[in-house]
Amino acid sequence: MGDIFDAFSDAPTPSQVKEKRRRRRVRTAAVFAVIFAVLAGVTVTVLPNIRAWMSDSPISDIFSEGVEDYADGEEGDPVQVTIPEGSTGADMATILTNAEVVKSREAFINAFNADQGAGSIQPGTYELPTRISGARAVALLKDHGGQRIDINITIPEGFTRTQVHERVANLMDLPIEDVVAASENVEAIGLPAEAGGKVEGWYKPGTYMVSPDTPVHDVLGTFISARVTELDGLDVPSENRQELLIKASILEREVNQTQYYAQVARVIENRLVDTASVNGRLQMDSTVLYGVGKSGGIPTRAELDNDNPYNTYLYAGLPPTPIGSPGSEAIQAMLNPADGDWLYFVTVDLYTGETLFAATLEEHNANKLLLDQWLAENPDYGSSTEGDE
Repeated sequence: MGDIFDAFSDAPTPSQVKEKRRRRRVRTAAVFAVIFAVLAGVTVTVLPNIRAWMSDSPISDIFSEGVEDYADGEEGDPVQVTIPEGSTGADMATILTNAEVVKSREAFINAFNADQGAGSIQPGTYELPTRISGARAVALLKDHGGQRIDINITIPEGFTRTQVHERVANLMDLPIEDVVAASENVEAIGLPAEAGGKVEGWYKPGTYMVSPDTPVHDVLGTFISARVTELDGLDVPSENRQELLIKASILEREVNQTQYYAQVARVIENRLVDTASVNGRLQMDSTVLYGVGKSGGIPTRAELDNDNPYNTYLYAGLPPTPIGSPGSEAIQAMLNPADGDWLYFVTVDLYTGETLFAATLEEHNANKLLLDQWLAENPDYGSSTEGDE
């Protein structure tokens, strides 16, 4: 009986078993950590040297042997190829082989891997000779400044649809009629239903890189898609988007200094609901000019009297469409207008853009006197007022 208890007393306790297992796990983890560190060091320090040595040594011929490649002097007529965003060397090899720029994927891949600067190749459209070696194809793609033929189309903030169409036509060497016709194909360009079939305001300002052979409706669709993505990111409900773009487009055309955007946004909102002083009339020169086919300047008396839906001196509320392409800052300001009871604003220094705001017509008229004084002191400069009675 005593021998039996003595035998059990020599057995490890449960806590000792757990401790032994814990130590084993720690030792195992430490061993793996050392192995991974060694492998990482080999990857960082050894493999690049092996690659460089192989590319410069006769052994590279072993891997290149049997690879089909064009020889220098065989080149044919040039073709246009497009390298999409995110393309790998293998992706480029497939594109160039299919276009008969290089003879085989392997020829380009070998040249790509041997060239330490190949990672600088940018996405875009290139004009390249056909029937060239993989090495020359890599070199030409790296020299994207000389071979790349993309067209950069810039849409400034405030541009009207007419100005956008004219710029696209000029840069892509297209008849303006074709661009206008494309803009009217609302399904092809992806114009949202809430736009009511009108593209004004839906071209997002920015610079776009397009291939020369891109269909014009795809180009216009890209501008619109960028706008939709912007509004999606701001969580603007679809039923509110057209109204927001109308307000933001007016703000964009009325204000030159972004520091005043939020205050003028509040003026727009206040005027639309006012029933005592302006009776819901915006009275903005920018809308009057748009209604008579102008994109800038100071309206004449005849233009201020012109009876059209964009004359916000005559008609209360918003005009039927945006009057240009508002930028992101104008949209943000309309979504977050400043707090205030202003109904009027006037720029009192046309050099600095200093603008004063007023809640009453009396205050506004006093501010206008400051503009008159500035004009008297600067007789060579024209005059400009916004939000006037």
